[in-house]
This record gives sequence, C-alpha cells and structure tokens, in this order.
Amino acid sequence: MRRACRRAGDARLSVKMLSAISFVLWSLALVSCVRGENPAVQLALTDKGLQTVRHFAAGVIQDTLSELELPEVSGHIMGVHYFLSGMKVTKLDFPEPEVHFCPLSSGLKLSVIGLSVALTGDWRTHVGFIYDQGTFNLAVFDLSLNSVLGLDMDSSGRLSVSSVSCYTDIQSVDMHFYGGASWVFQWLVTFFQDHIRDRIQNKICPCVDSAIEGLERYLQALNVSVDVNSVMDLDLPLTDPPTVDSDSVNFGLKGEFYCRECHKDPPFVAPSFFLPVHSDYMLSVGVSEYSVNSASFAYYISGHLQALVNDSMIPPYCPIRLNTTSMGRFIPQLVQLFPDLLMVLQVYARQTPMFSFESGFVKLDLNSAVKAFVVQANKTLTPIFKLHVDSALRGKMWVDSEKVKSSVKMDNFTLSLASTEIGPFQTDKLESIAKVGAGKAVDMLNKYLAKGFDLPQTRCAQLLNSVLSVEEGFIVFYSDAKFQSPF
Repeated sequence: MRRACRRAGDARLSVKMLSAISFVLWSLALVSCVRGENPAVQLALTDKGLQTVRHFAAGVIQDTLSELELPEVSGHIMGVHYFLSGMKVTKLDFPEPEVHFCPLSSGLKLSVIGLSVALTGDWRTHVGFIYDQGTFNLAVFDLSLNSVLGLDMDSSGRLSVSSVSCYTDIQSVDMHFYGGASWVFQWLVTFFQDHIRDRIQNKICPCVDSAIEGLERYLQALNVSVDVNSVMDLDLPLTDPPTVDSDSVNFGLKGEFYCRECHKDPPFVAPSFFLPVHSDYMLSVGVSEYSVNSASFAYYISGHLQALVNDSMIPPYCPIRLNTTSMGRFIPQLVQLFPDLLMVLQVYARQTPMFSFESGFVKLDLNSAVKAFVVQANKTLTPIFKLHVDSALRGKMWVDSEKVKSSVKMDNFTLSLASTEIGPFQTDKLESIAKVGAGKAVDMLNKYLAKGFDLPQTRCAQLLNSVLSVEEGFIVFYSDAKFQSPF
C-alpha cells in the first residue's frame, strides 16, 4: 500500500503534514495522569500558530517530494505483468494545504486540492516467457485529499492521535511509454491509466491511516516526565483531553515538580485558572503558582534548603565576624560563657517557601530559622540559640530579548528569638544588622536576575516576540515561534 502512495507523492504529503503538525503540538505540550486534577500548566496553539506550522510543513514536504526517488510498483492488467521502477519527480505543482481546527472531531482537518506531479522512470513487462522494457512518463493531475486527525489522551495522560476520516480523489493520470514494444502499451494506455489512477487513489487513505498509527506508537513510547536537575523531575501529563475550538487547541498539563528520591505530593492542590488566549500570538502558555510551589516543595523535602555558614564564608569587608567576640556586642553573655571561640550557623527553611502571583507582581514568603553553635577547641559544636527569620519579597517579571528577567525588593523582614541555651537576650540590634545584610543580598540577587534566563525551547521550535504578564494566581506567556524540521 505504502509504495503505491509514495509513487504519486500524495502519501508523503499527508504523512509529513499530519506528522509535522502533531509533532509540533506534542513538542510544545510534553505530556501518569490523575483524572480530575486542575492543570497547573496550560498551553494553547492559536490559528495563527497552526497556519505557521502549515506553511512550514508545506515547505518541508515540497523539498522532500522534489528530491524523492520512489520504490518499484508492480501489478498486472489484461494478462500482462508490469514493473515500474527508478521513478523520480520531474515537476511538482504543489498548492499549499489548508489546515483548520475541527471542533466536531476534536482535532485537525487537512485539505489539499489540485496537487499535480510529473514522474519519469523505467518499465518492464513479461507475458509468459516474453520480457520487454523501456522508459515512461507519468503525470498525476488534480489530486485532492481531505483528512481529519483526532486528538485525545490515553489512560496514562499521553497525547493520543487517530484518523477520524479520510477522502481522496484523482481527476486523471496521463502516461507515455518509450522503447521496446511501448506501442503496445500506448495502445492500451487508456485502460492502464484508469488502472493506475484507481490503484493510487485506493491506497492513499490506508497509507494515511498507517502513518497516523505509526505516529500514535511514537507518542505512546515517549516519557511523561522531564528531568530537570539532579534533585527533581517535572511531571507533564495531560489532565484532560485537548480542547479544540474554531480558533485554538488547549492542552491542560499537570505541571508538577517532584523530588526524584522522595516523591511526595505537595500538601496543597492546584487551583483552577482560565488561560486567556491571544489570537495575535501563535502560543499562549499559562503557569499557575501551584507549579512553582511544587518545585519549592521538592527542594524543601529533599533537604536542599539548608546550609552551614562559617566565618570563612563571610566577606572580608564585613565588620561582623562569626565568633563569640564579635557577636558579644549583641549577646553579652557569649563572651562570658564562650570566650574567643568561632561560631557556625545552620540556616534552613522552617516551611516550604511559597510563591503567590498577584496582578503585576510575584510574592515570595520565606519562613526560615538560624541555629547557632560555638565551635569548641575539640571541634565539637555546642548549640547556643535559635532565631526565627521571617521575610517576604515582592518582584516584577518581564521578557526582554527572549530572556525572562525580574527584579525584587524586600517587603518584610523580622527576626525573633525562638529558643536559647544561654539565657534570653534582645534581638533588636541583630535584626537591624541582619536587615542590612539581607538588603545587600537582595542587591546581589537583582544583578543576577537582570541577566535573565533563556525561555524554554524545543528541538522543533524557537520562541520569538514573547511577552509575559503576571495575573491573579498564574503567569501567562504570549509568543510566536520559529519552527525547525523535526525530521
């Protein structure tokens, strides 16, 4: 079947077009699924994006067909066995296909009208023990194809595709034979042309169905999670089947980060949010605060939100050192109880740091603790007190030169004594000094954030002209894309 399709070039048309569009949809929406969850990530491909994919795929197909060498086809007619081989495309009239969203079938509709292709090749025949051979020219005129590709999800949350319908028609086929007893075939050419036309026409849709089945097998073999780093992975199953309307297709994804070594569900759930789709851009992508907070939770339960700080880590220009003599200015009993000893601070998050998205702003609430130790002469650590440090940051985010950039400022900073092994003491002066240090840390953070982070890319698409907006409960990206061939 496939050989007959390829020989006329039409199977490559349908296979490459449908595969290219489905591959782009899949690459932009990487998809184990729990039904009923609200998606933490939503992605919508607009009609503008679909038409860009169509235009891109059409160029790929035309280039492929123009350089195509087609395999042999054989058959028999009126007792004559024939073989057509060495076929090459010599001329291609390729009208750009039309692709539209198809809400009734929850998928995509592909239409090609007026495809014509000219081929040249070799013919061989035999009747009993009589063999002959020569060359031929073949022209296929006004090939039309209508195919609908359905989009769905399987039980594990992967994207699933299927052939909903397919119809094809070829107006005419013209053939000329040269060499050998070609005059015999030219005399029978009317019968032969109808035979070849029907043979090609009847094989196109089975070929399209076979190609879609191959694409479905490919999708089912893909992983449903993404390695982020050594600490966590990102789970991106579909939470519901794709939603298709006349202007866009929307994918709702779980979008949950999880600790690879200690997989545990966050103690909070993903709220619902409505993704506004901007038709002037090819893509609309919404990320809820749940997705970001799940990453924070993964770091928290993995034990990565803690550190030991010693005096060697304090900048040389800092007048406050991590020893009992220096800290004795704020805690007088330190010098009396532990004269001239180094100190170590254990800094850790008391709770999962939580992000919240407000209109135009991103907030981060940090509830941390600092446990202080003195380093004895024998290198043992003696606990002396614990402080609670609660702070809040507020920041803005934007896209500049395809990089996500941001700036933050301190909204709140409080320090309080949680417990002590050396007796009570006032924390006012410590809080003032800590605020100065936190302010310098924020300044350093802003310099880092100003450099920006590259927008995520896939191997078939590069984002362009992107904008970012922070809404209540989620952030949304609007972007165009430049597509590259995945084949």
